[in-house]
Amino acid sequence: MRQHKILLLIIILMIPFLGGCSNQISAPHQEAEKGLLDFSQVSLENKVIPLDGEWEFYWNQLLEPGELEQSAMSGYVNFPSSWNKYELNNEQISGGGYATYRLKFISSEKEILALKIPKVRTAYKLWVNGNLIANAGEIGKTRDTMTPQYLPQIASFEAQPGENEIVIQISNFFMPSGGLLNSIQLGGETQILGLRYNGIAYELFIFGALIIIGIYHLALFFFSKKDPAPLYFGLFCILVAIRTLMVGESYLFFLFPDLSFEIARKIQTLAYYLALPVIILFFRSVFPHYLHSLIVKMVQFLAMVYAVVVLLTPTNVFTIINPFYQIWSIFIIIYLLTRLIKVVLHKEKDSWLFLLGGLILASTSLIDIVTLSGWINDSWPPLFKMIFQDDDYSSSGQLIFAIANSLLLAKSFSDSLEYKTEMGEKLTAMNDHLDDLVSQRTRELTASNEKVEQQNFELELINHELQKLSLRDPLTELWNRRKYDEAIQLEWLRCLKQQNPIALLFIDVDYFKNYNDQYGHIAGDECLMKIGETLRTSLSRPTDMVVRYGGEEFIVLLSETQKEEAINIAHWLLKRIDNLAIPHEGSLVKNCVTVSIGVSCMIPNVGSTHENLVKTADKALYHAKTGGRNRVQYLA
Repeated sequence: MRQHKILLLIIILMIPFLGGCSNQISAPHQEAEKGLLDFSQVSLENKVIPLDGEWEFYWNQLLEPGELEQSAMSGYVNFPSSWNKYELNNEQISGGGYATYRLKFISSEKEILALKIPKVRTAYKLWVNGNLIANAGEIGKTRDTMTPQYLPQIASFEAQPGENEIVIQISNFFMPSGGLLNSIQLGGETQILGLRYNGIAYELFIFGALIIIGIYHLALFFFSKKDPAPLYFGLFCILVAIRTLMVGESYLFFLFPDLSFEIARKIQTLAYYLALPVIILFFRSVFPHYLHSLIVKMVQFLAMVYAVVVLLTPTNVFTIINPFYQIWSIFIIIYLLTRLIKVVLHKEKDSWLFLLGGLILASTSLIDIVTLSGWINDSWPPLFKMIFQDDDYSSSGQLIFAIANSLLLAKSFSDSLEYKTEMGEKLTAMNDHLDDLVSQRTRELTASNEKVEQQNFELELINHELQKLSLRDPLTELWNRRKYDEAIQLEWLRCLKQQNPIALLFIDVDYFKNYNDQYGHIAGDECLMKIGETLRTSLSRPTDMVVRYGGEEFIVLLSETQKEEAINIAHWLLKRIDNLAIPHEGSLVKNCVTVSIGVSCMIPNVGSTHENLVKTADKALYHAKTGGRNRVQYLA
């Protein structure tokens, strides 16, 4: 029931985000024919209409209004699209070049209208009825004479009753494809401005939310560096947030209109290239057994190679390799989805929430990749062409995925707090019992002065018991970490003086969190008690010491013990715990509780400390866990 409520919450949260992915306002869709749109029967004041369809096309000609009538038209072309898809004289047009487009539309009345102009590849001038109303960069006939600039903008003008003329000059020598990939939208000034401002507000909201979530996860990693997942997730959120300001409404170019085109393009491309290995590392840190290490390394290597190419080459060079990286990205996205499905099939805890967020992130990322790839052509159905026209879907998908991950994080914190509360109540009950015992002894001492000596003796006994309790773990009754810290120093100094070896076994219960999640914390405590009792009763020498080091971790300290003997003892303990046959269906090792053991052995010297012994055993334990668990690993 709880999972169904969370799923419903995610679906509700998706509605405004996915709705915000499209900036289109419903209006009758009419396409230009032979360079003409007839709006004589339509009032444009309260509508927004894309100026799609057939435009007049003048290739390798930069013509101003008034010059087109005396010039030879290359033909009519579908707009918007890259001019690389056009053919003149049975030859494909190259990406580098310049052209003039013209569209005429018939207005029913004199009114103030506006155009919403998207990013143009890569410089343009735009006239309406002979008046220059918008431009970006510097138009030129060669790479040296033009200046590229991305600058989406709004341009207002006064439409005349009858025929109106729109003329656009475009030049491009900095991108593999030139022209205009997104629709120019025409409508009332208020409607167009509202469309622009709503788009900016939505993208700034996504940017702010992703930045906050990213910084929050980086702070989590800063305060607890054992788990790298918050680091990778925080970096991914920040990379997507930066890219959000450079796609869609491209608010960054509005803030910094003089920003170098080369620098901006490199930043946008690097944000995309680096996001792929970062998200792969995040998924591997969350589900380490489901991603193949070779694929993870390939993703990191290719991203590093492509990033170096972006940094060292100009825009028209490194953008040529984009399609190869886009195809590689699609393969990795599909691979991640198959891994997430496998996680769900294995019934990992709350994996369905990861799958839902991953599906949304993957689908929106695929839309962005296809949109930016230029693979869309005129043969695509109108619905597909509409879907694959915006390049900012993945920002919305990433925000939804971030919310899903944050819900999982909140649930994890809630479970941890619940466990701490439960343990606190147990400790409080134990302390209350001790307080009652001390109060009873104190009252007896006060009531009978004749038994002062006897009462003093009893108080000494109580203090002794309290001291013992302070050195014992209340759950397993093993020595606790405080006692270990005292004992290890003495044993280390003794073995240093006598030059005897000292060994340490670092023991960790495999998938203990899964056990608690499946059977409950009370069953988890009973499991730890059985393991602690087994460890204690399996060792017979007075110098051997068994310690509950913390949580599901135990330490066995073996003084005057050689390496081979320590390893044999570790295998013996591994077998004894396996023989307990405590059921554990959530384990990925076997269907009962198992442990992993790291072994270290040293002969103390002046240049070493007992911390080295623990660190080495901890490293050995890490290798035992990453090597498959339920095993013994020794490191010198």
